[in-house]
Amino acid sequence: WNAGPPPALLRDSLITPASLFFVRSHAPTPQIDPVTWRLRVHGLVHRPLELSLDELQRRFSPVGVTSTMVCAGLRRDELLAHRPVPGELLWGADAISTGRWSGVALAEVLLAAGVMDGARQVEFIGLDAVMRHERQFGFGGSIPLEKALGPEVLLASALNGEPLLPAHGFPLRTVVPGYIGARSVKWLGEIVVQAEPSANYFQAEAYRILREPDPVNPRDVSAGESLGAVPLNAVIASPEAGCVLRAGMVEVTGWAFGGDASQVARVEVSPDDGATWVKATLEESGGPWSWRFWHTTLALAA
Repeated sequence: WNAGPPPALLRDSLITPASLFFVRSHAPTPQIDPVTWRLRVHGLVHRPLELSLDELQRRFSPVGVTSTMVCAGLRRDELLAHRPVPGELLWGADAISTGRWSGVALAEVLLAAGVMDGARQVEFIGLDAVMRHERQFGFGGSIPLEKALGPEVLLASALNGEPLLPAHGFPLRTVVPGYIGARSVKWLGEIVVQAEPSANYFQAEAYRILREPDPVNPRDVSAGESLGAVPLNAVIASPEAGCVLRAGMVEVTGWAFGGDASQVARVEVSPDDGATWVKATLEESGGPWSWRFWHTTLALAA
């Protein structure tokens, strides 16, 4: 199930309602019994853990973060102006949403497990059943240990004050603010502390950027760089792309977001292909890991 709302509807609220939150899946949504579910923490740790949802919530302090989730395919449809994108979902500007996530800090769980010397990466493995190259496995990926120990990275069990819906990762998912959504693994079953980046298909062979595609197999990006932090984006939400407007004054609204914790400082909009620029008004921020809404008024020539 892959779905996103109209971009103009996303712009209605800084916090995206769960019913409008975009969904990206690579396999059917698994049906998980929260009573029998367990989270395994193993690999380069001194004290491997196996935690029930109740143990996780009792043993570790509750924390929360407002974070914008961004699919790596955001605005992929615009790439078609440059070259084909074979076999991929042609997302527009709908593959983004912002939520108030709550759960426990990944850093606290790693501290309890005791990370060994030599650990460099933290891998997450989901309980879904993906098929690729005649193999079945859980969706997965890893992030650098330094990022994993950041206070913003959560093991989240709730979105906007309500338990996660199945499509959003019930009963537990990672939330890695500032990184592509593929690293915020849903239906979390395992955390593996290791020396090398994840060998999971969705890190070793997909969700990579290859600047010069192989003409024989343009879908093979395994030789490229693994995607991590979300690049800076600024999007016009309204007026909608392709609409016809009268000359004169028109209100333009949108959002801007970059992957690091620094706030967007300024947005400028051009009505004439970059010949002149108008400074937009920035609206209230949801915090360092949240998108920033903006608006301005432009004078459109005939």
